[in-house]
Amino acid sequence: MILEKSILKRAAKSSGISEEDLTQFFAEGQEKTYEPNEWLFQESTPRQWAGIILEGDIELVRGLHGTSRHVATMLAGALISEGTFLEGDAHSNSGYTRNGAVVWQISREKIEALKENKTELYYRILSRIAVGINRRLRVLSSQLHRNKQDTSVVSGFRQEYDSLGQREISDHVYYGVQTQRAMENFPISGVHVSNFQHLIDGLALVKKAAAMANKELGVLDQAKADAICKACDELLAGKLHENFTVDMFQGGAGTSTNMCANEVIANRGLEILGFNKGEYDHLHPNDHVNCSQSTNDAYPTAIKLSVLLSKLNLTRSMTELKDALVLKAEEFSDVLKMGRTENQDAVPMTLGQEFSAYAVMIDSAMNAIERSAEEFLMINMGATAIGTGINSPPGYANRVTEILADISGFGLQRAQNLVEATQNAGSFVQMSATLKRAAVQVSKICNDLRWMSSGPRCGLNEINLPAMQPGSSIMPGKVNPVIPELVNQICYQVMGYDAVVSMAAEASELELCMAEPIIAYDLLHGMMILKNGCVTLASRCIVGIEANRDVCRGYVENSIGLVTALVPVIGYEPSAAIAKEALKTGGSVYELVMEKGLLTKEQLDDMLKPENMTDPRDIPKK
Repeated sequence: MILEKSILKRAAKSSGISEEDLTQFFAEGQEKTYEPNEWLFQESTPRQWAGIILEGDIELVRGLHGTSRHVATMLAGALISEGTFLEGDAHSNSGYTRNGAVVWQISREKIEALKENKTELYYRILSRIAVGINRRLRVLSSQLHRNKQDTSVVSGFRQEYDSLGQREISDHVYYGVQTQRAMENFPISGVHVSNFQHLIDGLALVKKAAAMANKELGVLDQAKADAICKACDELLAGKLHENFTVDMFQGGAGTSTNMCANEVIANRGLEILGFNKGEYDHLHPNDHVNCSQSTNDAYPTAIKLSVLLSKLNLTRSMTELKDALVLKAEEFSDVLKMGRTENQDAVPMTLGQEFSAYAVMIDSAMNAIERSAEEFLMINMGATAIGTGINSPPGYANRVTEILADISGFGLQRAQNLVEATQNAGSFVQMSATLKRAAVQVSKICNDLRWMSSGPRCGLNEINLPAMQPGSSIMPGKVNPVIPELVNQICYQVMGYDAVVSMAAEASELELCMAEPIIAYDLLHGMMILKNGCVTLASRCIVGIEANRDVCRGYVENSIGLVTALVPVIGYEPSAAIAKEALKTGGSVYELVMEKGLLTKEQLDDMLKPENMTDPRDIPKK
């Protein structure tokens, strides 16, 4: 495909690079189509290509650790990932397309070739890219300065009351007295609800759906309901999250988190209605934002929504890992090596078969996560305190569930028994166990990568992992398998979280599980670190693995396990005798078979072909 003139003109105008230079630069590129909601690249991963957006648009977002922010939208004609020109540079943002996109790409390898073969062109383009990046930095600096000016004004304090008395609250913040008490009571981990964007999104969706249902059923007037919905929409757009200052570790079965959401939404709603924060006569956190609800139905429903949202990110990253393993399986399909059982030589296989098995492991783990997520579609909205629906109007439970399903995009259904659903944390246990399964499988793969790359002189040395950093402060030249080691530790943490979730769910007594806050933390944090681990393992390890083909084949030729493949041809007893002699003398099975005239070199080499050694076939007679 030849790049359209209009696209080149747009790209030249936005980048400052001449059309002629762009044409030469992208001459060896290729077109890549991305499906809706597909990720082009992930923050912190190495840049692999530079490109021009031909069709559609790309959203840039930043934030790996539970909360992300929109940075920019890149339109057709824009250069994207041009930082690939900067050696050793990693993506500072993640990029995905909401509605699909087509990008013309040139790989890092071809950029390096351009640097070698067309040096003048390379540096002309590089200089313009540097100018463009500097221009963006100036704009960003200006925006940050304006934002700082806009948000640094503190107007004073307001008095708020709850059943325990009066407290003074900074008029700058949107949370209220109950959040203030929670901040003082639970200064435990320093990890706040604000760290988990999907949990805030889940709370906003719950409060919006409740307001809409309450308006329909006549228990909330339109002005109040509309103000609540607008405030929730702002939360869903990423605003006001810094006001969710409650620690994830808290008592009260999530009451502090629920009240924080109620207070933030009420105070922002008051501003929308034209009142001041804290003037709760006009819009109250409990009477209006929490209308027809209890923490005991709103909070677990919000957790379920946040897990469903987090699951989308996790499975996307696992898909990237699976795809990287599939590509390596294809690349290594002709690399013969020894299979091992119980760390002892077994029978030959291909390195491709090994990586193909890993890809299937990841796929099976993803499928299990999808199945576990189905239980999260059953929610207990309308249960209020214990499942009886006290303080909610007739028809509320059904209607709020229908509305929440519509605005969230998930196929939510009302639980058959709201009393059971309010006290039973079994679905959380199921998801936690499934995450543990995924962690076990990912960690097993990392263990194998560390073994196969061990050495390089005194270990297996069957594969080379990408060298990511010097491995020792004292031993020069040492390079450690740091990425598999990192992911192993992530997996250990996820496995440990499963034990905590099990104990927390078991602690459900009578009509409520009081330990849902730690369940929320462990599920959401576990999914987040496992997602980041899969992205890192794929991009910084799997894609760069190289096979040491001669080493792998040498192990096969010298392995005692080779005789197993010869049994159908030369018989069990002669094979056992060869194995015994090889063990005693240290000789090669391959050479001993030829010395004794049991097979010719041609026959033996034919049997050692990967396609003949690794699949069932008709055994040739001697």
